[in-house]
Amino acid sequence: MVPPTLYRPFLSGTYSVSAGLYRLGAQPVPWLDDPAPEPHTFTLDTEYPRLIASKAAAHARALHEYAGETALTPELREAALTFAARQLAADSGGEVRWDGRTLRNTLLGWQAELHPRWNALENLRRFSGPHAALVADTCPVSALDFLALNASEDLTIVARDPRSGRDWLAATHVLNPQHWDPRDKLGRDFTQVHAPIPGSGPMNASAPRLLDAVIARGPFVRFAWGLSTTDRLDHHPAAPPDADRDPRTRFDPHGTFLRVERQTLTGFPHAHGALFTIRPYTHPLTQAAQEAGHAHTLAAAIRSMTPAQTAYKGLTHLRDDLLNWLDTQALHSNA
Repeated sequence: MVPPTLYRPFLSGTYSVSAGLYRLGAQPVPWLDDPAPEPHTFTLDTEYPRLIASKAAAHARALHEYAGETALTPELREAALTFAARQLAADSGGEVRWDGRTLRNTLLGWQAELHPRWNALENLRRFSGPHAALVADTCPVSALDFLALNASEDLTIVARDPRSGRDWLAATHVLNPQHWDPRDKLGRDFTQVHAPIPGSGPMNASAPRLLDAVIARGPFVRFAWGLSTTDRLDHHPAAPPDADRDPRTRFDPHGTFLRVERQTLTGFPHAHGALFTIRPYTHPLTQAAQEAGHAHTLAAAIRSMTPAQTAYKGLTHLRDDLLNWLDTQALHSNA
């Protein structure tokens, strides 16, 4: 497996809340060391065991807090899950196989027959695999559940009524959320889902056009980023607390991490909806801002945040010490 990609979306030097869509496989990602179009929806790298272990722990703790469905049509479910199974296999380098009925994962040592239209799972079978122990005690309950447990990415499905134009989040399987509760978003429309995000007004105003593009003219990839004082992947509000966003936590550059989410959006016009994938990456701040230019632009992006955005990102109590460190890092790296 290859190491995880280090994305630096902050290299624009400005924090903004926008769609920021790039055509998957066609437009290069500008903040990569070697910018190039990325064709893959799903990722398989050296972080795969950690991602799956985190998912399995959340699954065992309280699956109902992370996953659910509402008003998901069989047509859209079938389109999204069939695509996910096929593309997961295509992007896995042969570790995952899909024959149209059975999904087999040689890394996790299990396989199951899936019926995507009805979200059914049958004939789960386990065998030896290098990471089989990670899911040895995990019992998937549906086709969506099994698919998501095999992927590094979390999955959601967005639906839209072709008659009224109303959209809603129709399914969630998000086992590694970053300080949000999937239950709060299920059944809500685009603007309601994003309303709590400071600065999301202009993006929300363009929601109808944005959804048109996602469903009919994708697939797309986009990125979201922030900083955390732990590298834990699951920050569900109901999960056991840790030091991240604890106001008593003092800034430590060696204990701070850049968290980036690579998100893909694939539309199914005939089924009136889209599949949305979320892959979290965490990298030590000392690695992400190692070069002077990286430290300088990250500081500029943080300074561009409004007080509300700084608070939303959990940085208010860290901001001054963080900026002092970044400014010093930029000067020393230039020396």
